[in-house]
Amino acid sequence: MKETNTMNKIENTSTMIDQLKKEVDHGLSTVEKFLPSKYFYDKSGDALFVKIMNLPEYYVTRAEHEIFKTQTYAIIKALQLDPDIYFDLIELGAGDGLKTKELLRELDRLNYRFDYMPVDISQSALDNLKVDLNKELPSLSIQKKHGDYFEVLELLKENKHPKVILFLGSNIGNMSDDVATDFLSKLSDNLQKKDKLFLGVDLIKPASIVLPAYNDSQGITAAFNLNLLDRINRELEANFDLQFFNHQPEYHESDGIAKSYLVSTKAQQVYIAKINKSFDFFEGEKILMEISRKYNDSILYAAPQKTYNFLCEFKIGLKTLN
Repeated sequence: MKETNTMNKIENTSTMIDQLKKEVDHGLSTVEKFLPSKYFYDKSGDALFVKIMNLPEYYVTRAEHEIFKTQTYAIIKALQLDPDIYFDLIELGAGDGLKTKELLRELDRLNYRFDYMPVDISQSALDNLKVDLNKELPSLSIQKKHGDYFEVLELLKENKHPKVILFLGSNIGNMSDDVATDFLSKLSDNLQKKDKLFLGVDLIKPASIVLPAYNDSQGITAAFNLNLLDRINRELEANFDLQFFNHQPEYHESDGIAKSYLVSTKAQQVYIAKINKSFDFFEGEKILMEISRKYNDSILYAAPQKTYNFLCEFKIGLKTLN
């Protein structure tokens, strides 16, 4: 059994490296360079993001945690959960589970019958979350799932149990509008009639609030972005010199999209050995690292009809929290 587990880990690691190579090559070969933000979350990235969530400038986690702490019963009521009917509680992008623990404690206290299935791209985040929950809620059934959001769609299709999907932290805002619409449409296709989605989004706010959340005074967000270059150095044998890239966030309230860039401070060439390819950067050239879309009703509902109907059910539920 141990040998099988070891072989599976080696195979999974190899697959992830191949995928990383493919996506880094594609992103750095486009005219407007980008890197997929899902690769932020290695062990160092996880630790940095926990620090980000505790920053005074980063309002998102704090606001959402307050909702879960003060409105737990209203959330359970809005989701129309029945203590006598078993369901799967599936969280996409679970992270450290800080806010979700508030809901889990109440469901456990009220003797609801469910399994908690945290899904995350970071194996270390999942492992740490399970250790924490085993200590805090020893009776809770946990079935962690390692992978990205799109990979979990097949898992949902095979699962015939009643389901509640948690998609919190405005994680959907890290997708472009087209990708988010496609994801929600596919998610809808893979859910049964009475399944539910609890979606957390960040509303459009002034730049004076949003920009500091992605450019904190301690430089932790900058380190978080630069850590991805360091990861590529380690895992793909690249030679990014981090001192020649600066973190630069941008946000305009008119379009509601925060963007995080790394900007090359000089003309330079980076070689990535495992791709066997060099990439040229001119002075001032940007790498798009992440988008963070902010929402209003018109943006949420600018989607195909079936997705609109899917979201509308949640929106009605959300109004009970006001």
